[in-house]
Amino acid sequence: MAQNNNNKESNFISAVVCLHDAGRAAVDFFAALNGVLAQHFAHYELIAVNDGCTDGTVPAVKEWAAANLAAPLTVVNMSLRQGVEKAMNAGLDAAIGDFVFEFDRPAMGCDPDLVWQAYQKALAGFDVVTVCPSRQRLMSTAFYRVFNKFSNSPYKLSTDAFRLVSRRAVNRVKAISDDLAYRKAAYAASGLACASLTFEGTAAKDDEPRLDKAVDSLALYTDAGYKLSLGISLGMMFLTLLAMAYTVAVFCLGQPIAGWTTTMLLLSAGLSGLFFILTIAVKYLNLLVRLTFKKQSYLIEGVEKLQK
Repeated sequence: MAQNNNNKESNFISAVVCLHDAGRAAVDFFAALNGVLAQHFAHYELIAVNDGCTDGTVPAVKEWAAANLAAPLTVVNMSLRQGVEKAMNAGLDAAIGDFVFEFDRPAMGCDPDLVWQAYQKALAGFDVVTVCPSRQRLMSTAFYRVFNKFSNSPYKLSTDAFRLVSRRAVNRVKAISDDLAYRKAAYAASGLACASLTFEGTAAKDDEPRLDKAVDSLALYTDAGYKLSLGISLGMMFLTLLAMAYTVAVFCLGQPIAGWTTTMLLLSAGLSGLFFILTIAVKYLNLLVRLTFKKQSYLIEGVEKLQK
C-alpha cells in the first residue's frame, strides 16, 4: 500500500456528503467521518452538498469545520432542492480525490471503521465497494429483487449505507452519461470490479420520494420495462388473433347476427395490427434508449500488462 513517512495512506481521498435539514446530526456525522479519515489518510477533503437546507444544518457544519477541521471543506450550494442523485453528481464534479466516499445522507448507521475497511477492499482490486446492512426494508427488498432479476450486471444491488468509488469508476460512468439517474446502478453496469461489505443492522431511512427514481432506474439499467411492454403487446396481439379466429368459427359454424362478423373481423384485424406495430415500436424505443444513454459499445474491467 502507498504510504508516506507517518504511516498514513498517501492517496488523496474525497468524501462527498449530501445534506438536507439534518440539523446537529450532520455535525456529529462529520466529526466521526473526519476522525477516521484523519487517522488513516494524509490527504483528504470533505465536500458538503447543501441540497436546499432550510434549517441550521449548513451553518452548524461550517462552525464545526472552522473550529475543528484541518482538512479542506467544500460546501456546494444547490440552487434549490434537486434530490440526492443530482446533488451527489454536483459533489462528484467538485471532488478531486483518487478515491471518493459517497454518503447520500449524513448518517452511517455502522462502525466508522468500515470506512477504512472499504478502502482496504478497494486496494485489493475493486473500483466500487459498497457497505451494506444485513437487514433491508420490505419495499427495498422487493425493488432490488426485480432490479437484479432484469439487470444485465453480474453484481447484485441492495440497500447500502455508503460506497467508495475509484477515480476510474467516476470517470467511467461520467463517460457513459453526464447525468446519472441512479449512480449505484451506473457503477454496477460500468463493467468495473465491484465488491461489498456487510454489517449487522439496517441503513438510515431515506425520506426522499423514491418512486420516480425506481421507475427511471428500471427503465435505464434493466430490461424490465422493455420485457413488460413487449409481453403486453404480444399478449394483446395474441388475444385479438384469437378473437379473429373465434369470429371466423362463428361465421362458418354458427348463425351470426348480420353485420357482426364483418365488424368483429375489422376490429380484431385492426387491433392485432396495432399491437404488432406497438411491438415493433417498443423494440425500436428500447434501441434508442440504449444508443442515447449508453454511449460506449463495450465495457472492460481492466487491462493487465505482463512483462518478462
